[in-house]
Amino acid sequence: MTTDSELTGTVALVTGASSGIGEATALELAQRGAAVAICARRTDPLQALAAKISDAGGEVVAIEADVSSQEQAQALVEQTVSELGRLDTLVNNAGVMLLGPVLDAPLEEWERMIAVNVQGLLYCAHAALPHLLAAAQDSPRQIADMVNISSVAGRVARNGSGVYNLTKHGVGAFSDSLRQEVTRRHVRVSLVEPGAVNTELPLHNRPEIQEQMKKRFGDMEILQAQDIADAITYIVTRPARVAVNEILIRPTEQEG
Repeated sequence: MTTDSELTGTVALVTGASSGIGEATALELAQRGAAVAICARRTDPLQALAAKISDAGGEVVAIEADVSSQEQAQALVEQTVSELGRLDTLVNNAGVMLLGPVLDAPLEEWERMIAVNVQGLLYCAHAALPHLLAAAQDSPRQIADMVNISSVAGRVARNGSGVYNLTKHGVGAFSDSLRQEVTRRHVRVSLVEPGAVNTELPLHNRPEIQEQMKKRFGDMEILQAQDIADAITYIVTRPARVAVNEILIRPTEQEG
């Protein structure tokens, strides 16, 4: 793997890495020299990504885990540190988007979003934070990063997105509160809020919801996962004096 050197000697953990933004981010961070721990529930695509990074000369550990389980999230972080030696960067990317009206909504969809988007992120943040604080103290870069992936839905509420809006607004509030808590200890907490991105996320919705989404975005040229990976990489490669607190990134033609 031909690498740039910004992240050499650092370790990054990326959740939800089996596809989309997580996959693209893991590849990009490895390209920049980081050793990467990748996490997802789906084993086959996770192992394929690990092989791709390893075959290119990168250092990678693949860990099957469901971050909505506190025990698995804790074990995920501990295995990362045990096998790779430290933790400098956490990318909290795992998430689900299950849209539709509140009236007669399947409650299991709400429960799944809260479990992954909120509790999963919190569990990973809680487990990782002591290691990030330690990395900020002992690394030559004198900085560590937590990047939480939210959404435009964390900024703008829409009819039919109520509980997804709830989870992503919560991610934004938690991120800024934590940022204030740890920023003087050189742990940067950043929020990335993508608009429409070409990933598997919409495919988890019921067929009628998928049809509504297709009508909304029509022939619009939406973002690619690499666009978000580029934004995340920009955040974590800034000098220690620079904290990018928040990036809201939409397709050019997306109005809201």
